Amino acid sequence: GAGPHNALLTHVEVDENKADMKWEFSEENVARADGIISNYPTGHQQAAAIPLLDLAQRQHGGWLPLAAMNYVATYLDMAPMRIYEVATFYTMFNRTPVGKYHVQICTTTPCMLRDSDCVVKACKENLGIGLGETTSDKMFTLCEVECLGACVNAPMMQINDAYYEDLAETDVHEILDDLRSGKTPAPGSRINRFASEPITGLTTLISPPTGPATESGTICKY
Repeated sequence: GAGPHNALLTHVEVDENKADMKWEFSEENVARADGIISNYPTGHQQAAAIPLLDLAQRQHGGWLPLAAMNYVATYLDMAPMRIYEVATFYTMFNRTPVGKYHVQICTTTPCMLRDSDCVVKACKENLGIGLGETTSDKMFTLCEVECLGACVNAPMMQINDAYYEDLAETDVHEILDDLRSGKTPAPGSRINRFASEPITGLTTLISPPTGPATESGTICKY
């Protein structure tokens, strides 16, 4: 679907995304980047490409300019093209600006069957924009995405790092209104579902596990 990831694969020079603009990690993020790289064996620092790109995107307000990609490539001693390949492949990386709140609606089959259309409709009505667009105040960007892995709790949407699940149309309006007013709506299920348990309650694992048995058949006690 339309969105800030699905930009042209060819770089287009604009004021906010010039190839020669200065970009570097903040002092705090240099420490974070070095900590991330230290998780990998010496000589394999390129394995940190995804987390460092994510760090750069968070520092830059939710999207990756070309200068940030080039900086990460230099930081990891990688050919810039290798970084471009990662940034253009994974949809978690946005290559055009996004609003303060990046609203991503899953419309894949399980969510569709649970009426994700009502979530899309409510977002469009509340925000006054279409899919792939950003509000004029730069507060919200609205996108349609593929499966976000919360199929049992469909329909759902992701806003920045938070998942909002088991949504009704009224929930969508309430969440967006809260964000607009500066509140932080609680993430997770809107019907008080625990994790991904069935709506009707558990049908298995409804008693404590007995634990492993000894050779004599006696249950081990811990």
